[in-house]
This record gives sequence, structure tokens and C-alpha cells, in this order.
Amino acid sequence: MGLQITVNLNGKPVTDFIDPDTTLYQFLREHYCYSVKCGCDTSNCGLCTVLFDGRPILSCSCLAARADGHEVYTLEGLQEEAKEFIGFIAEQGAEQCGFCNPGYVVNIIALLRENPDPTDEEIKEYLAGNLCRCSGYEGQLRGIRNFLNSRKG
Repeated sequence: MGLQITVNLNGKPVTDFIDPDTTLYQFLREHYCYSVKCGCDTSNCGLCTVLFDGRPILSCSCLAARADGHEVYTLEGLQEEAKEFIGFIAEQGAEQCGFCNPGYVVNIIALLRENPDPTDEEIKEYLAGNLCRCSGYEGQLRGIRNFLNSRKG
């Protein structure tokens, strides 16, 4: 039977019964949010990053019960906001393979909501928890910087 929770998931209320030890990551995957991945089981890689009441969190280290009554957004629910950035990054040749990209994009959305004109150091700090095995991060940083510069005019 478990606990009944209701989460505002990507703008829609989702009610379900969960076991008390269900992580938010597990809950999201069970509700077709496949952009959320788990690559480390130690809360170190950032692949499971989601927005919880507008703030980025690691869903693998958050119990789903904690999300009861709260708003959670995954990349599935942020497509419109992410579209311009993702397209720009791809044109810059700074995209990733796709495995860690959703957590990275969710963190960039959170960063730009909080600080629309970050310095390179602030970008690096914000993305410090997003591990990527495909890049040296310089292409990503360059792509983000070029995106920000393009928005300025």
C-alpha cells in the first residue's frame, strides 16, 4: 500500500502510492521522465538533476515523500525553455552525447533563472556537480558564453 503522495510534476498533478524508501529519481522514472538518469548511485554525477520548487537538486538522494505537495520539473517539462539553448549549443559544436546532457541543461536553466549574466567562474561553480566523460568542459563553457553573448545583442 505505502504512502500516497501528490507531486506537481512538469505542471501536472501526479498522485501515486509509494514505498517509504522510494527515491524521487525512482518515482520520476516510473512516471515516464526518462531524461532523469542515475550514473553513480553516490550523488556525484548530476545526471539526476531536476528542479524542485525551482531549485536544482539531485533526485537520487531525495526521497519521493519529500516531494509531496511540491513542484518538480524534469527536462520533459522544460522543453520550451531549453529549446533555444540546446539548439545554440548544438550549432556551436558544444553538445554532449546525450547521457548527461539533461542534468546539465536543467542546471543551466536554473543558473540562468538565478543569474542571467554569470561570469565564467560562476558558470563553472554552478556546473561543478555535472560530470561528463565526453568533454573537457571547455566546449560547454565556450558554448554557454557564446549563448549569453548572443542574447545581449
